[in-house]
Amino acid sequence: MRRRDLALAFVGLLVAWQLVAWLAKVNVLPGPWPVALALLHALPRGLGLHFLVSGWRVVASVVLAMVTAVPAGLALGQSRLLGRLFSPVVYILYPIPKIVFLPVILLLLGIGNVSKVFMIYLVLFFQILVVVRDAASNLRPELLYSVRSLGAGRRALFRFVYLPATVPAALTALRVSVGTAIAVLFFAESFATTSGLGYYIMVESWGRLAYPEMYAGVVAMSLLGLLLYFIIDGLERRLAPWMFAREA
Repeated sequence: MRRRDLALAFVGLLVAWQLVAWLAKVNVLPGPWPVALALLHALPRGLGLHFLVSGWRVVASVVLAMVTAVPAGLALGQSRLLGRLFSPVVYILYPIPKIVFLPVILLLLGIGNVSKVFMIYLVLFFQILVVVRDAASNLRPELLYSVRSLGAGRRALFRFVYLPATVPAALTALRVSVGTAIAVLFFAESFATTSGLGYYIMVESWGRLAYPEMYAGVVAMSLLGLLLYFIIDGLERRLAPWMFAREA
């Protein structure tokens, strides 16, 4: 994504936001300028800390999901036996909205960071697992035969075939999951907590009808998701540089 395109899209969204605010003429929809002032005012007065707390929770969840889901997906994709044993379990659990487990998770793990990180981790784990498993199981057989003919064992196949083939798929799944993870984070932080952007938006701002501050929190949460997108793009360029060879 080119910076000029991002800048133009950003300006276009601001113009559309301002036009809608002018047409609505209601207090619940302030324009971009009052929200920007509220954002600058709130950042050193608590919003910045809420942003860091939410960012830590999402990053911790992403790291845990990648560390566990990628090896598990590779194992299910490589081994027919493991695939036959565990694919039905994945098939049953994957479509279930993981957010329905939040009350149970809060009861078992408490209302601290652990429960929120685990909730987001559940969402990311299954999405990454399924994509990596399918990418590993759909590798062309002739590619595997050609590498095996050179004397490669299971470890070499994992390092030089399965891992490079599934890293882009895992990062794509992670990119798709970011929006869902942010939504789950907002829901998990909107009650039974005293920190995070969800708490700031629902309790500290919306609860006292401070609409510019509320939208400042919404903008901060949007910036968190955008920052994660940029980080994933950077990881993709570093871990899968062959995908960008045509841009060079």
